[in-house]
Amino acid sequence: MHLRRHRFALIAAGRTETPRGVAIPLYGIGHNGGPKWGEGRMGLYMAWKKAHLKAWTDVPQPIAMMRMRRAKRLGLTYREYTLEILERGRHLSEADGDRIAEIVAARQ
Repeated sequence: MHLRRHRFALIAAGRTETPRGVAIPLYGIGHNGGPKWGEGRMGLYMAWKKAHLKAWTDVPQPIAMMRMRRAKRLGLTYREYTLEILERGRHLSEADGDRIAEIVAARQ
C-alpha cells in the first residue's frame, strides 16, 4: 500500500502511529495543524470584534436619540454616555455628578 494511503487508513482507524513508530498528525489534507477556526487568540479577537460592532451599530434610532438627548443634558458626548451604559450597565443621571466629572476629566 502506498505510504500516503496507508497513513490515512491508519487515521481513519483511529491510530496515531505507523508500524515504524512515526507519529501521524490527526488532521487531514489542507489543514495547517493550527487551532480550529474560532478557537485560540484569533477566535477570541474575532468574537470581541463582532460584539463591539454589534454594540455600536445595532441601536434603534429612538434609543440612539434618547441617549443623545441625555448625554447632551449631562454635558457628555453620545459615545461617552453609551460607553458608560455598555461598561457599567446603568444610565447616568444628574445625581451621578462625581462619575460625570471623572468622565469629563478623562476627556482632556
